Amino acid sequence: MQQEIEIKFKRLREGLNNIPLPSYATKGSAGMDIYSALEKPITINRGAIEMIPTNISVEIPDGYEIQVRPRSGLAVKHGIGILNSPGTIDSDYRGEIKIILINLGTEDFIIQPAERIAQLVVSKVYTAKFIETKDLNNTSRGDGGFGHTGR
Repeated sequence: MQQEIEIKFKRLREGLNNIPLPSYATKGSAGMDIYSALEKPITINRGAIEMIPTNISVEIPDGYEIQVRPRSGLAVKHGIGILNSPGTIDSDYRGEIKIILINLGTEDFIIQPAERIAQLVVSKVYTAKFIETKDLNNTSRGDGGFGHTGR
């Protein structure tokens, strides 16, 4: 069974309260759809990048983050992706969530008001302490990097 946490949110601008809140499309969805908070459609030209507002800010509990991920339908049908995918919303950020979309498709693409533009995935965060050493344990892979298994 999945653990549920509460995330407080705030709408930032009056007049955009008709924009749906992030929500899960199905019971088994890992990501919540998040919607564009636009007053009028915006065109993302081929090869262009646009930052799309969502009209919400959030209070994420300590020890968690929200990852911003692309929607597969927009990616495969139109070439629309998230430039810094996955993006991270840290627990101490209180500004507006904005989605950085890039049009890698062959045609200009129009984002409509209240359109599903990305997914939000809530994730547990672990912090690490780096410890400097002169030696690391050996593995069968060693320092084999990009393409080391053949292709």
